[in-house]
Amino acid sequence: MKIVKIITLVFCFASVSMSAQNISDHALGLRLGDSDGFGAEISYQKSVARYNRVEVNLGWRDSRNFDAFKLAGVYQWIQALDGNFNWYYGVGGGLGSVDFAAGSDGSVPDGGLFVFGAGNIGIEYNFDIPLLLSLDFRPEIGLVGYDDFSDNFDFDIALGIRYQW
Repeated sequence: MKIVKIITLVFCFASVSMSAQNISDHALGLRLGDSDGFGAEISYQKSVARYNRVEVNLGWRDSRNFDAFKLAGVYQWIQALDGNFNWYYGVGGGLGSVDFAAGSDGSVPDGGLFVFGAGNIGIEYNFDIPLLLSLDFRPEIGLVGYDDFSDNFDFDIALGIRYQW
């Protein structure tokens, strides 16, 4: 009976580790969404190890108060959930440029360059065709170029669609 339990456990662990090996070498697509307006990013993912990858995003953000261009990079760890589902987490950062809209009194705050640190957590589905869908959360904290504390945090939530090869 002990042998059957051991063989069952080994089989379960082997099948979980094999299903986590299906991350693609490359993926290119779009990441759409933001917490305080609309954002669109061109997204590229490159695997760097068996369960790790680097994601680089170049994007644009638009809201009532500002327009911004951002370049973000995140190092991610991928874990298998079930079947073609994976979840991932990561850390990174980026930089960008912002232009603020005029206030009600006609004054325009200073814009310019900013630098931020970022975390990342999400879930993805690998289709049997070369398509990857993801939903993730990327909290960002301003490091340089932010005037007051309320502008330092951004809770970026986005849907990603990528072609993988």
